[in-house]
Amino acid sequence: MRIPLPPVPLPAHLVDVAREYADGTRTAAEPRNAATVVLLRASDEGPSVYLLRRHVTMEFAGGMCVFPGGGVDPRDFDASVAWAGPSPAQWASSLGTDEETARALVCAAVRETFEESGVLLAGESDSTVVADTTGADWEADRLALESRELAMTEFLQRRGLVLRTDLLGVWDGWLTPVFEPKRYRTWFFVALLPEGQRTRDVSTESSEVTWMGALAAADAADGGELMMLPPTYLTCLEIGQHASPAEVLEAAQGRTVDMFTPDVEPLGDGFTLSMPDHLRPLVAARRS
Repeated sequence: MRIPLPPVPLPAHLVDVAREYADGTRTAAEPRNAATVVLLRASDEGPSVYLLRRHVTMEFAGGMCVFPGGGVDPRDFDASVAWAGPSPAQWASSLGTDEETARALVCAAVRETFEESGVLLAGESDSTVVADTTGADWEADRLALESRELAMTEFLQRRGLVLRTDLLGVWDGWLTPVFEPKRYRTWFFVALLPEGQRTRDVSTESSEVTWMGALAAADAADGGELMMLPPTYLTCLEIGQHASPAEVLEAAQGRTVDMFTPDVEPLGDGFTLSMPDHLRPLVAARRS
């Protein structure tokens, strides 16, 4: 199901379905915890973001452009994972969750980014980052992680690496609307593409990948050239207000997640999906 970009009117049948969830006629699906990472690099048009276009046959968000990410795996909760940067307790405070879940979310963010882009936010120490992950041995490990034959903890131990959790910044949190049959509680992170590393079209869930200026991506979505779910669109729009990736990462300092669930709200004679209040001025400015 394609959800229109804000503030496009929702189809009448979707509004009716939403009302059935609101009055208890239907029961919402239980959401799964997930993490997604907005990879950033500098460009002449401000911060660029890395986007994957999901296969149109995918059950969730088919054909949509998304950031690297995915669901938390049970093994992401392994407390023995090699760790550098803010403690799980500090992450819990920023992410608005308990310490175990915070550890799993950060681990999932790093793992999914490697699985879906080939970029690894890890190093041999708390001050180094892997410089190149394009070799055949790296690809074998990436595939083993993707197939769940290899756990992130074991992968890092084999290579003598630690998670560079300090390379991640907190950005936002979105919970899929109640009327969607498949739901995710997704924490959004931001991270700069490490020097020397290159993104690669490796994800089995995507048909193509691209780097695009954040504002240009929002423009392309407005023009119907790209399909995006509202959280992706609004994230691109907000990040595009900054002049550089460094500014984005600076803005991420001190941010905390207040998980937002889009709901149906009035729009003229119809209805649309709600959005966080702090993003409404950005959308209004584009529509004026």
